[in-house]
Amino acid sequence: MRGILLLLGALLAFGVRASTPASTASPIEAFSTGLVSLQGEFAQQVYDANDRLREESRGTVALAVPRQFRWDYQQPFEQTIVADGSRIWIYDPDLEQVTVRQRSEDEASSPLMVLVDPKLLDERFSLTEEPLQDGVAWFRLAPRNPEDAGFEAARLGLRDGELVEIELRDQLGQRTLMHFSAWRRNAPMRDGLFRFAPPAGADVVGDVESTAVAVPLQD
Repeated sequence: MRGILLLLGALLAFGVRASTPASTASPIEAFSTGLVSLQGEFAQQVYDANDRLREESRGTVALAVPRQFRWDYQQPFEQTIVADGSRIWIYDPDLEQVTVRQRSEDEASSPLMVLVDPKLLDERFSLTEEPLQDGVAWFRLAPRNPEDAGFEAARLGLRDGELVEIELRDQLGQRTLMHFSAWRRNAPMRDGLFRFAPPAGADVVGDVESTAVAVPLQD
């Protein structure tokens, strides 16, 4: 879960960057230039160290400046992950449990930070540009401090300036693939999308302060 949240944490940090001329922009620059929000669909596969498929899931994702995201896992089991700007809420309807934790600096070690601020490359990652495959530009990122990053290596795949796939490999050899589609870039978002209140009767565990205020989701 930590590796996935590292990816989520970076995606929510998107901001508007200075425009780069299309003729000179790299695929990473083309993706991050002018980005304010994203909405799309994802399919996820998790493989063990022997490359055996362990899990498959799919759902929708929404992200917005400066620190908000929402992932709704819809199949095979429902799960909701919401970052409201200060906390991350993970709701498992089957367990009737909500786990909450404070935002942290995890996103600083995320491979997706290079899509937000390529200047972090030299400081945090070793970057290798891989050969173009079926129109997809691949970039391999190796963290300079793997223990702090929580993963061994990551690959980002971009086509026509759009993120289409992430591959994350952890220190135990487990591999997670995230395939993205149907992106809507800088499109309007419904009110309350990034607000979360634990449902009645759900157990809430984790870092919840007595002064915390949770705003209910809106339909």
